[in-house]
Amino acid sequence: MLTVLVGQIGLGAAIAAVLWGMFGSVHGYSALLGCLISVIPNAFLALRLSLPRREKGAKALIQAAYIGELGKWALTMLLFGVVFVMVRPLVVAALFATFIVTALVPLIGLLSRDEIEEQETVISDGE
Repeated sequence: MLTVLVGQIGLGAAIAAVLWGMFGSVHGYSALLGCLISVIPNAFLALRLSLPRREKGAKALIQAAYIGELGKWALTMLLFGVVFVMVRPLVVAALFATFIVTALVPLIGLLSRDEIEEQETVISDGE
């Protein structure tokens, strides 16, 4: 999960740097805020899932996942609200675009992991 968070931060920072260079600082920090709105709730979920629980087993893990996902949604809404109320000027398109792109990083990671596992299976079956 740490790899995904680092990937999100790296991609968001790269997008923010490009937008900052092309369009100016407002675009850059708007993109960076979009990245942070994606990364912070994902970090909460990752922490929630990785912390040791008093109860062991699948039921406790599912409960932690539900609470983590609800917290992730709540944090996302809270962070969007804080940014929209407190940050002026703001380029909403840069904020949302970077949020969406960085939010897709975990999905891309899962899809690429499945593809790598399929390739490894084909290679091991061929030997």
